Amino acid sequence: MIVCEDLGKRYREKVIVEGLEFRVEEAELVVLIGASGSGKTTTLKMINRLIEPTDGRVFIDGEDTSGLVPHELRRRIGYGAQRAGLFPHLDLAHNIGITPKLLGWSRGRIDERVDRLLERVGLEPAAYRRRSPQTLSGGEQQRVSLARALAAEPRVLLLDEPFGALDPVSRDELQQALLEIVREDGLTVVFVTHDMSEALLLADRIAVLEAGRIAQLGMPAELLSAPATEGVRSFLRAPRRQASRLASLLEDGAAT
Repeated sequence: MIVCEDLGKRYREKVIVEGLEFRVEEAELVVLIGASGSGKTTTLKMINRLIEPTDGRVFIDGEDTSGLVPHELRRRIGYGAQRAGLFPHLDLAHNIGITPKLLGWSRGRIDERVDRLLERVGLEPAAYRRRSPQTLSGGEQQRVSLARALAAEPRVLLLDEPFGALDPVSRDELQQALLEIVREDGLTVVFVTHDMSEALLLADRIAVLEAGRIAQLGMPAELLSAPATEGVRSFLRAPRRQASRLASLLEDGAAT
């Protein structure tokens, strides 16, 4: 569904991303992870041309995106970020329905889609559709942001650290909601995070970026069993330590 060929981005002499080659199969969830400045968000934004590549090409479902009108391309791709970015002057129903409206959907179809999506992200439509973004908690705003990214029935979804600022309970609930929606709808997803635990829980495959290049791309079990670089190994230390500590606590609890 997504193919990146020799993808690169430079700002004058500064190289941000260089020579990226990867593909995302239909209905696959691929996580991009790396330290700050590794190029993961730049890579994500080059897929929908929020950032124009300096080199290389991106194909969506076999179509070269460089030949498409940027705003028309972006209306076909769902996009969500860590900061929900909801329009403060619009209620939630209009926030979610803005892209379908631009695409010329009927009012009835938009209303039906808004209510369905609010339900899918765990918000009661009757209680939420007329509320303003300022009245929501951070977790609720991210739920609405996810609903908006899904509003126009995209086949491709790009998510840039969408749950990074949430408390653990809200984060877990939204992760589970996302996985359920992805599986039900067969969505192709590229998900950026700096949290390896989140990557291991969500991804079909993980791409670890180092200095604008892919250091390793593989299934979670492959990274855990054979990290390719010290950088990949360092990303895995925290989830390994946390899992070991949790296993120890559970063992102690069972013993008592």
